[in-house]
Amino acid sequence: MPARYDPRRPDVIADPFPSYQVLRAEDPVHWSDSLGGWVLTRYDDVKNALLDRRFSADRITPFAKHLTAESHASVANLVQGLGDWAVFTDPPKHTRLRGVMNTAFTSRAIESREPIIQSIVDRLLDAIAPTGQTDLIADFAYPLPAAVIAGMLGASVDDLDRIKRWSDDLAAFVGSALATPDKRTRAQRAMVDMSGYFHALVAARRAEPRDDMMTAMLAAEGREDGLSEDELVATCVLLLFAGHETTTNLIGNGIVALLRHPSQLAALAADPRLAASAVEELMRYDGPTQAVTRIAVEDVELRGRSIRRGARLFLNLSAANRDPDQFADPEQLDVRRQDNRHLALGHGIHFCVGAPLARLEARLAIPAVLRRLPDLRLETDALQWSDSYVLRGVAALPLGFSKEG
Repeated sequence: MPARYDPRRPDVIADPFPSYQVLRAEDPVHWSDSLGGWVLTRYDDVKNALLDRRFSADRITPFAKHLTAESHASVANLVQGLGDWAVFTDPPKHTRLRGVMNTAFTSRAIESREPIIQSIVDRLLDAIAPTGQTDLIADFAYPLPAAVIAGMLGASVDDLDRIKRWSDDLAAFVGSALATPDKRTRAQRAMVDMSGYFHALVAARRAEPRDDMMTAMLAAEGREDGLSEDELVATCVLLLFAGHETTTNLIGNGIVALLRHPSQLAALAADPRLAASAVEELMRYDGPTQAVTRIAVEDVELRGRSIRRGARLFLNLSAANRDPDQFADPEQLDVRRQDNRHLALGHGIHFCVGAPLARLEARLAIPAVLRRLPDLRLETDALQWSDSYVLRGVAALPLGFSKEG
């Protein structure tokens, strides 16, 4: 099985976990020809690699170096923009970028959004509940986090449709889509459009500061640890992209998992106090980020395998989160699970800066869906899972339920 592991196969995309079981047991440091890199699947290996400075988060510089001059010119804006994303940088640049983001993502700032998030949850479900059917991604799981992060950045909710188009095109490239031939061209165009959008917003906030994250990050401008305008714009693109993409998938994957485990759905529906532990378990069980990429900056020996300098590594968070050496009954969904030290949000210096926001949104959203949409059921046996090796989620989630009222 390890030698035949092919993440491009439709059955593996739909349910990769049986393959991960075999890889963990038989070939935990696996060379994948289709991915062109090493796949790590054991919890300890993935966690340690996330902390290991021999593995760089900068996958953009090596990508750019392998381009011809003509190809580089065709994706120059994409390379520049992604090169300023904190997730693709190492210290000291990462430290500076992350520090400015931390000033905007304070606990107080997140907690103050709870009433706003709750009102968006209620408004969206008010529209869905009387209908008896929904595509939960289009009607709820996407617009909720997108509206929240757009509002925090000072972007208009009226722009969510085009933000969605830009984000989808970026996701195909950033997420290592396995079957999207024009993903570079689409991502370049999306980066140009999204950057232009935020350059205009930066100018507006300089002229008229507001109580939003954009204004908070602008306050650091001119300091030694502040951001250039290009870095600020790239950071806003990252926050808007990551601030909804992963939470959309967290909600969608979470509802799918609960529907496939009726006893766990019933337990959470009966006791909303389980929301916090349930959200952690849903992230562990089938999280929104399947893997993160690292580049070896020197030769490394790992479990008898020789990983050469420049090689790509795919640290498979989803596989690590079902490692039986770390979790009891890892294939079982348990919304009451305690001591749940999963890696769905990363680990170390690249731990997700938006984790408190994602957790809050999911804790409010998922129990509300179960409460407002009773007798919830899947209306398809063929969910379309993304072909991304990095991001995991469904394109649509058609559901039926008993109408409210």
